[in-house]
Amino acid sequence: MASKDVKLPDIGEGVTEGEMVKWLVKVGDVVKADQPIAEVMTDKATVEVPTPVAGVVKELKVKEGDVVPIETTLLVLDASTSAAAPAPKTTASPAMSAANSSTTVAAHAKSAAMAMSSASGTQQSEAFPPPAAVHVLATPATRRLAREMSVDINVIAGSGLAGRVTLEDVMKSKTGEGAVAAGKPAFTSAPAPRMAYASTDADERVPLRGIRRKIAEQMQMTKQVVPHFTIMDEAKVTELVRLRAQSKEAAEKYGIKVTYLPFVIKALISTMREFPMFNASIDDQAGEIVYKKHFNIGFAADTPNGLLVPVIKNADQKTILEISKEITDLAKKARDGKLSLDEMKGATITITNIGSVGGTYATPIINHPEVAIIGMYKVDWKPVYVDGEFVPTQVMNFTATCDHRLIDGAVAANFLKAFLKRVENVGQLVLDMI
Repeated sequence: MASKDVKLPDIGEGVTEGEMVKWLVKVGDVVKADQPIAEVMTDKATVEVPTPVAGVVKELKVKEGDVVPIETTLLVLDASTSAAAPAPKTTASPAMSAANSSTTVAAHAKSAAMAMSSASGTQQSEAFPPPAAVHVLATPATRRLAREMSVDINVIAGSGLAGRVTLEDVMKSKTGEGAVAAGKPAFTSAPAPRMAYASTDADERVPLRGIRRKIAEQMQMTKQVVPHFTIMDEAKVTELVRLRAQSKEAAEKYGIKVTYLPFVIKALISTMREFPMFNASIDDQAGEIVYKKHFNIGFAADTPNGLLVPVIKNADQKTILEISKEITDLAKKARDGKLSLDEMKGATITITNIGSVGGTYATPIINHPEVAIIGMYKVDWKPVYVDGEFVPTQVMNFTATCDHRLIDGAVAANFLKAFLKRVENVGQLVLDMI
């Protein structure tokens, strides 16, 4: 009987491990070459993993919810001639192609490692060194060096900014010169509760996995690393509401839906040109500020699988109608779970439109390594005192949540003031777009 191990392939993009979200086959199933056998979640995407050969499934080596490194055996096939189904003649592209994979990326997830594997009884449970925990800050190159040198990166006290573990930290740890945090990582996860969570028979417990786990990890890591602060104000948007209504009617002739978001994006881009630190990030490893010369705008999309952040690339080079169409197309892909990797990465700043479902103000969490996130909220009516009388005026609230390591409070206040001036002054906004 010819057995064949099917392993988790190298997905690229610096990914070192993945979470087994769902098995698509069971023991005894006959599978064909290139047939998807499982859905695996990485920090970049959820992808369908295929088998490179045909055969009969003998054993599943990994449980749903397990986190495993690349090259880990996922299942064992009986690939003998009598058992294996003939490989189909297929023109499908490689299974790990980002463009054709089923992709659902969590709001832009950047941490490449998780240490919550429950893989007891499987091969990867005894592997050393263990995978880097979610709170460990390190580049893929540093993580790879730690694995190659058999160093447990989780117990190294990083010397980089925000406690990031550097290549030098790993090498010093191997030689005994580095600082080891007494078996504890530089950043610890949330403290354990003082008392256990009591359950009743009426309670339901479900595993924290897939997109929900990725969102949780990204949010926790960002709050640990980034010192947040939020500034808020309102804009008088009566003119914007009128312009959007006019644009909406014209756009419907082309089958395009126009919302307030494209106008806000244009106002934001013009303001970021004036305040370039909002279109930047901090390279903790190098100790440098990176000022971006492109404007890739992420927008939060609520989907049945969680909050995802599609990205409009080079939004400064696109018209209101082009941005509107792209928003519609990307939002639909997000809801259908069909976003590609490229459509989810590269954002330089993010906008979250809570106003589409209601809400007055909020304090959104930054999508690290971005340094700010803009919140826009519902349009409402408000009496505004003008020339001795109250005038009914439409207003919209906005927030700017910033990374205090790079952006000071006064800078954020001036940024928000300049941004809202553009939102209010439609004529200036149109001139900025020319």
